[in-house]
Amino acid sequence: MHNVASRSATADIVASLKRYSLAGMLGWQDVRQRYRRSAVGPFWLTISMGVMIGSIGVVFGHIFKSPMSEFLPFLAAGMILWGLISSAINEGCTGFIAAEGIIKQLPIPLNVHILRLLWRNLIIFGHNLVIFPLVLLAVGRPLDLNALMSIPGLALIMINLMWMSLILAVICARYRDLPQIVASVLQVLYFLTPIMWLPHSLAPQMQVYLLDMNPFFHLVQIFRAPLLGQLPSLMNWAVSGGLAVVGWAGAIFVFGRYKSRIAYWV
Repeated sequence: MHNVASRSATADIVASLKRYSLAGMLGWQDVRQRYRRSAVGPFWLTISMGVMIGSIGVVFGHIFKSPMSEFLPFLAAGMILWGLISSAINEGCTGFIAAEGIIKQLPIPLNVHILRLLWRNLIIFGHNLVIFPLVLLAVGRPLDLNALMSIPGLALIMINLMWMSLILAVICARYRDLPQIVASVLQVLYFLTPIMWLPHSLAPQMQVYLLDMNPFFHLVQIFRAPLLGQLPSLMNWAVSGGLAVVGWAGAIFVFGRYKSRIAYWV
């Protein structure tokens, strides 16, 4: 029974990847619909993010007594990426619920709806990423070739976000109170992960708990470190890769077990 469920889940995921053009079209349509009749469009989010980065950077930079050339790019890369992570996970909670009409009317792979929300958030992330080179320009800091390593880092982050969104979409379709809990947990993780504070500001004993044992720190590092001219550690890559393997094993189990009930739950 378990093998049958796993094969069904895997077949759905593979079929959805073959329908990537459909997911891409739906994602673009979502972004266009959300900012319809807006002169600036999704760049409103970029403007808002830029103002927030500038405000927090000035205040916390002085609190931590960190040079702006070090702290502002660190903060910008972290906040831009965290915007992608938190939005994808939060929207993943309602991934199937929001697609109720399509799920009940069209026989398309269910994972298409997960790809759709990930692509939508990746588009917005691309808009926000424009802020980072502007921050580097403002502090007079160059962008070196190490920045290219952020591309495989982002790919691995998206692989992790896909299984997270898939599991949450299944569970939240059944338990409608869970999205609020997930949003609260993400808010706590935002403060526990070095986004607004520098890792070296922690005492050594705290680094074990808030850095080494925090999977979100490793996910952030494989993208942020190359943009700051550094290379992620082997531990960053190992934890992020291991998280993807274990997470996808869990996602296939959960999705396969409850896939047939999703249409009734939504």
